[in-house]
Amino acid sequence: MTTTWRHLPASAREIAEAATEAVTAAVERDGAAYEPAVERLTSADRAGLVLGGVVRLLLEESHPDGLDGDDVRQVLERCVRSTAAWRPDVDPHVLLVLLAGALGVYDPGDDDAPPDPAAIARHAPLLVADLLAATGRPLADYLTAALAEVARTELHD
Repeated sequence: MTTTWRHLPASAREIAEAATEAVTAAVERDGAAYEPAVERLTSADRAGLVLGGVVRLLLEESHPDGLDGDDVRQVLERCVRSTAAWRPDVDPHVLLVLLAGALGVYDPGDDDAPPDPAAIARHAPLLVADLLAATGRPLADYLTAALAEVARTELHD
């Protein structure tokens, strides 16, 4: 079953479609499909914000009692190990930034080498794919919730 995003504004639809393509390619470990999907995701404005919301929702669901340092380390190690076999360029620092950003504890001003948006776009689908494996729910549920959260935030700002 595929989700259509026709009801969304064009920019949100582009993020949802690009994220779905990239995460699907990551789940399938399809390097040929992953590269163009990530390029599309990189060019989608605010994709990092939406994928950060997806990561946060996945972390909250998979750790309902909260996360501690050991939990974060386990998520990071599992993702790096499972990804390195087909993406040897996986960067643990970028994944850690994604995790810390999703948890609201990352300050790019304190980072000597903050990752650029392209690095975030290349790594976020890898982390999402890894976290999805633990939930058994489809990506569309999390994307819908993250997009709604972004829309609510923009409405109230």
